Amino acid sequence: MYVDLLIENVQMYNSYMKKFNKGNVAVLDGRFLYMGDRGQETFEAKSIVAGEGRYLLPGLIDIHLHIESTMVTPETFSYGLIRNGVTTIVPEPHEIANVFGLAGVKQLMLASEHCVADMFYAVPSSVPATSLETSGGSIEIADLDELLQTEKIICLGEIMNYVDIISNPDCKTNHILDHIRTNYPNLVIEGHCPKLLDLDLHRVIYAGVDSDHTHQTIEGMEARIAAGMFIEIQEKSMTPAIMDYLIQHEVSEHFCFVTDDVMADSFQQRGHLNHLVRKAIAMGMDPEKAIYASTFTPARRMRLHDRGVIAPGKIADFMFVSHLEQMTIDQVYKKGQKVYDVHEPYVPNATKYTFPAHYYQSVKLPLLTEQDFSVAVPEADGRYSCRVMMVQDGSTFTEEYQGEVAVSGGQLGWQASDYGLIASFERYGKNGNRAYGLIGGDTIKRGAVATTYSHDNHNLLVIGHNAADMVLAANEVIRNQGGFCVVEDGQVLANLHLPVGGILTEEPLEQTAIEVNRLHKAMESLGYRHYNPIMSISTHSLPVSPALKITDLGLIDVNAGKVVPLLIQAV
Repeated sequence: MYVDLLIENVQMYNSYMKKFNKGNVAVLDGRFLYMGDRGQETFEAKSIVAGEGRYLLPGLIDIHLHIESTMVTPETFSYGLIRNGVTTIVPEPHEIANVFGLAGVKQLMLASEHCVADMFYAVPSSVPATSLETSGGSIEIADLDELLQTEKIICLGEIMNYVDIISNPDCKTNHILDHIRTNYPNLVIEGHCPKLLDLDLHRVIYAGVDSDHTHQTIEGMEARIAAGMFIEIQEKSMTPAIMDYLIQHEVSEHFCFVTDDVMADSFQQRGHLNHLVRKAIAMGMDPEKAIYASTFTPARRMRLHDRGVIAPGKIADFMFVSHLEQMTIDQVYKKGQKVYDVHEPYVPNATKYTFPAHYYQSVKLPLLTEQDFSVAVPEADGRYSCRVMMVQDGSTFTEEYQGEVAVSGGQLGWQASDYGLIASFERYGKNGNRAYGLIGGDTIKRGAVATTYSHDNHNLLVIGHNAADMVLAANEVIRNQGGFCVVEDGQVLANLHLPVGGILTEEPLEQTAIEVNRLHKAMESLGYRHYNPIMSISTHSLPVSPALKITDLGLIDVNAGKVVPLLIQAV
C-alpha cells in the first residue's frame, strides 16, 4: 500500500488511552492512516523516517491567547509557535479590535492566512469591554454577524464584563449573549469571570458563558467544575495547590492549559504552550496527562475533532520529542510535512504582509509638556484622604489603598506625596479625555514609564515620579507612533517601538525578545517588583480586572463597575 510517510520505531502517544505505545505510524494525504506494528512489509512510502525510539506527540493546541500580547505580527508568531510544537491556536484579536474595530480583526486574520500554524479565530465579544473607557474601535452585533458568516471563526471570545451580566439585564454584553444563543446556538462561548462564586457564578453560566481562564483558586476552580465550567489553566494559576488538585482529582476532561499572554522574551527563551507542559510535569503531573491537557481536551473544547490526537483520519500534526520530561523537540510536522528541524536553519517566508498605511499612524496626540502632568483639583488647600492603586507582585490585580495627599493652590501635590502619578490620555483624537491617579506598591520608585500598550483601550498610559521624566517618556512613545519608553533622570533606558496600531512590531521575534528583555530590566531597575512588569503595567487600564484601575474617564472601581473620585475627603 502506498503512503506518503512511514515513521518507524516511535513511542506514539494515544490520547484515548492516555498512554504511549511503541510502533510505527503511516501518513497519507496529510492525515494519519495507521499506528501499529506494520512497517515496510505493508507500506511503500515516499519517505521513511527513523523514529529511533523517540516520543511522537500530537501538535499542541492553544485555545486561548492574544497574538498582540507578544507584540509581533501573526507570521512572526507562527514561526515561534511551530518551533515550540504548537500547530493550532485560537487567538482572540481583541487588542487590535480595540484600536481599529472590525477592520482590525479582518486585517489580523488576513495577516495569518499563509502562516504555517493553523489559526482559528475567536470573535472579540467585549470591544470595548466596558463603557468606562474610550477605545479606537468597537465590535457590535452586526460586526459579529459579519465575522461569523464570512470568516474562520470558531468561538465567541472571552466575555469580560461579568459585572454587567449580573447587574444590568439591558447591557450590551447580555444583548450579545442573547443574540449568540438565539442565532448561533452551537457556538462555543468563552469567559472571563475572576473570583465569582455561588449565585453570581451560576448566573454567568446560565447566561451561556461556560469557561474561565482567569487566576484560579481551589475553591473557585472546584465550584466552576462542579457547575459545568471548562477551566483553562494559564501559568499564573499553576500554583502547587492548583496543580496538586488537578493531579489528585479525576478532572482531566474539564481543563486544559493555555498561554493567554506571552511576552516575546519568554517566548524566545522558555517557549510557549510546551513550557507549560514541561512545568506541569516538573510539578508532578504525569506526562501523559499534561500532554492530554494541551492536545486532546483543548481540541474537544473547540470542537476541532480532526486534530489533537494521533489516530486514523486525524490531521498529521505532530512532533518528535527526544526527552519527554524536558519536552525536547527535535522536529515538527504540519499535515505530514516537516516544518521545523532543530538542526536546520529557519528560512522565513519571502512574502511579508503589509498593513494599510493608516495602521502606522494611529497615535493622534500632540506632544505633551510638564503642564500636562500638573493635576488640577477643585478643592481647598489642605490634606485629603485619597485612593491609591496598589500594584501587587504575582498578580495583575491591584488593590485600592486609602492614603493621604496635599492640595495647594488648586493643584494636587503628588510629587511631594509617597506615591507616583498615573495618567491616561485618550489617543484616538476622539475627545481629548485624560485622567489622573496615584500609584504605589510594587511599581517603579523613580523615573517614568509610558506606553500605548495598555489593555484594552490602548490609550497612552504614563506612570512616574517626576513630570520631566514623564514628559520625555510620553513624547518618545508619541513620536514613535506607539510602544514603550522607560526614562530615569532625563535618560531613555529602554524604547520599544510598536508602530502597527501602537501595539505591534514587524521586527523578528529574536530582535523583539531582546528589546522586551531590555524593557523588562529597565523597569526593574526603577524598582518595579513583579514576575512580569510589562503585563502588570499594561493592565493598569483594564477596567474588568480587579480592583482599582484607570482609563481616560477616571479611576475605575472594577467591582462596582463605576468611575470613582481620586480624593475622598479632607483629613
